[in-house]
Amino acid sequence: MPAHMLQEMSGSYTTTTTITAPPGGLQNGVQKPDPAPQYAEADVRPEIDDTHDPSYQDEEGPPPKLEYVWRNIILMTLLHTGALYGITLVPTCKFYTVLWAYLYYVVSALGITAGAHRLWSHRTYKARLPLRIFLIMANTMAFQNDVYEWARDHRAHHKFSETHADPHNSRRGFFFSHVGWLLVRKHPAVKEKGGLLDMSDLKAEKLVMFQRRYYKPGLLLMCFILPTLVPWYCWGETFLHSLYVATFLRYAVVLNATWLVNSAAHLFGYRPYDKNIESRENILVSLGAVGEGFHNYHHAFPYDYSASEYRWHINLTTFFIDCMAALGLAYDRKKVSKAAVLARIKRTGDGSYKSG
Repeated sequence: MPAHMLQEMSGSYTTTTTITAPPGGLQNGVQKPDPAPQYAEADVRPEIDDTHDPSYQDEEGPPPKLEYVWRNIILMTLLHTGALYGITLVPTCKFYTVLWAYLYYVVSALGITAGAHRLWSHRTYKARLPLRIFLIMANTMAFQNDVYEWARDHRAHHKFSETHADPHNSRRGFFFSHVGWLLVRKHPAVKEKGGLLDMSDLKAEKLVMFQRRYYKPGLLLMCFILPTLVPWYCWGETFLHSLYVATFLRYAVVLNATWLVNSAAHLFGYRPYDKNIESRENILVSLGAVGEGFHNYHHAFPYDYSASEYRWHINLTTFFIDCMAALGLAYDRKKVSKAAVLARIKRTGDGSYKSG
């Protein structure tokens, strides 16, 4: 069993659980090797079906014919056309409109990173009700599917990474893993394997299911209506600037920053923790996705609440979670021990790791 060391920080509700790999040792006079990381993952999070399954392989034969989803193609084209026009309007925007768009982008991003990803997909920490309400609202602002669907796709991505059961399989190229997967029907393997995942933890969470039930009216209000009306009504911004900058441009930036984790962070960068997987360390992605670019680490240790070896280094999401912990709103943050990280680097790293 792995050892759990609790470090008290900022009061009784802000503990950090340090996860260490089971140590090697002598057994019958023979040195035991360090255990495989899958042992620690299964032992730490047995109730979350998100650990990689290396036994799953794509079936042989030609891939199924692509079925385009023309509604999504048209909507994405219109959105990005509007965002491009929004760029031309930025120089003539009022300062408060630009500030509003930026703040809305950060909060929306946190709804994905701290909410749908680290809290609900991987259960890397626990959150009290006020924080969960904030994150479910922020997630709705981001409009990237409701938390339940986002988490289901993401768990499938981890479990069947780089196969046809991975919703945004990077082996199908940059464009597909970035946005193309949203413009075509899901591969049959995604539906088959995704439907077998255990999602009982999210089905039992009333707040998540409430969002799922009322997601369409919620996203219209939070992603489109509110960010447009506030600049227009509160400080007299023109309707065009409010719509094309604070709404269309801001939304397109949030989408593409998130998509880069699926595309660029699986194709460009180093693999210091595990050279056998395609996810990479990409600092530029981390800048845009508020801390989600340390992707080789994240796939090696998906249960780490920081999604990175280094807590606050280019990682606004971890800083946010730690601030919430200091307020007593986040607790039981899971952090992998330095010893376990170094053991994994020695065992499977690509040699690019630099200590310190």
